Amino acid sequence: MTLPFDPTKPTRDKATMRKLLQAERQSMMDRLHRADQLQDVLRIWLASRPDVTVGAYWPIKGEFDPLPALYRWTEGAGKGEEGAGPPRRIGLPVINRETRQLRFHAWYPGCPMENDAFDIPKPKGTDVLLPTLLLVPCVGFGPKGVRLGYGGGFYDRTLAALTPRPYTVGVGYAHGYVPWLEAEVHDVPLDAMLTEEGVAWEREGP
Repeated sequence: MTLPFDPTKPTRDKATMRKLLQAERQSMMDRLHRADQLQDVLRIWLASRPDVTVGAYWPIKGEFDPLPALYRWTEGAGKGEEGAGPPRRIGLPVINRETRQLRFHAWYPGCPMENDAFDIPKPKGTDVLLPTLLLVPCVGFGPKGVRLGYGGGFYDRTLAALTPRPYTVGVGYAHGYVPWLEAEVHDVPLDAMLTEEGVAWEREGP
């Protein structure tokens, strides 16, 4: 495969960096091992959260798959000392073609699915959820919660419109750290960032 850039030379162009990081992610020989480590990091981190509704995503292009960890998280509902609590629910995004924002529909293993306009599976005919915690896939990430996505702006538009705004945590592999990455005017910084190495960053305060 001929790459449209020279991976041996540094770049500060976001479009080029997206291509570089995606190619690197898909070619990682140890990606499955890194994914197992990140599953553990996510499960431990979720244990400290009070949320019962989490928005997630269907993994594409070598992204980390958060659904196994989230399904185990749902199985832990109502098992504390205080008795049964509210059920924990997972939502997957569905794109509104008019607003180009995301809404989240309930997902569970075996639920009916269909492909959206981008050929990404989405729940079919399930309830709309309002997540209080949102897992956000990252092509790359920078200091203080800056995220590098695919450039479509879906998450930024969605977060700008959601009230109350959910707590956002990016998930991705540590190779995606870009120290020079800075937020643009429309970017909504993440509240936390998790990699296979642990919590890379988390906002202080409530």
